[in-house]
Amino acid sequence: MKITVKSENGDEKIADLYSPEGMKLVTELWLKSSFHHRLMYEPTWLGVPIIQYPSDMVMLQELIWKLRPDVIIETGVAHGGSAVFYASILELLGKGKVIGVDIDIRKYNDLVIKSHPISRRIELIEGNSINPDVIRVIRNRVRTKGEVLVVLDSCHSFEHVFSELKIYSEFISPGGYIVVMDGVQKLLFDTPSGKKEWQHDNPLAAIKKFLAERPGWEEDPYYIRTQITCNPSGFLRRSEDV
Repeated sequence: MKITVKSENGDEKIADLYSPEGMKLVTELWLKSSFHHRLMYEPTWLGVPIIQYPSDMVMLQELIWKLRPDVIIETGVAHGGSAVFYASILELLGKGKVIGVDIDIRKYNDLVIKSHPISRRIELIEGNSINPDVIRVIRNRVRTKGEVLVVLDSCHSFEHVFSELKIYSEFISPGGYIVVMDGVQKLLFDTPSGKKEWQHDNPLAAIKKFLAERPGWEEDPYYIRTQITCNPSGFLRRSEDV
């Protein structure tokens, strides 16, 4: 069975549906259509909207279980579902806390998070994730801690993500990870709900530049093996040899 995809400029891609190329085309089409229909807004975790695809959260669960971090820093809190998700995995591990940073923590979301049964493992900081004062507070929180995992999910512009990568990579010990969310933005620029500037201004561009300048870091494709992901090239591992 063949699959044919025609781009806006009229170019056609044809592949066997059951080939790796066919799988890639189907996956890209699903991501485009599901984004347009806002399917990532459907899942909740323990009652709180999470704004993620289930496949990505399963992969993050695998990583958390493997690393058993003492602190998970999340930039970009939104409704708080992902912070609750991370905290619930830490609860099963019997240790750790989530530090959630957001430039605007809305009152209702703040109330939902702080009143949640898992809230004792979550600390919220309101402010820009690259603001020196915010970084100073975070540094004081993790100074005496062990393993740190960072998830970048705030502003998805090239400049902001690149700045976050430079700053938060300092918190990662050899063998640790930074997860950069929503690199799929590059793929979605030409969807009805997309923005043309996403073709060049996206987290993938920031990842590429960061890896080129930091030889001690590498992409780990294991955590995007389901292919249904918003985070292509997004799982970055610090080499244990650094």
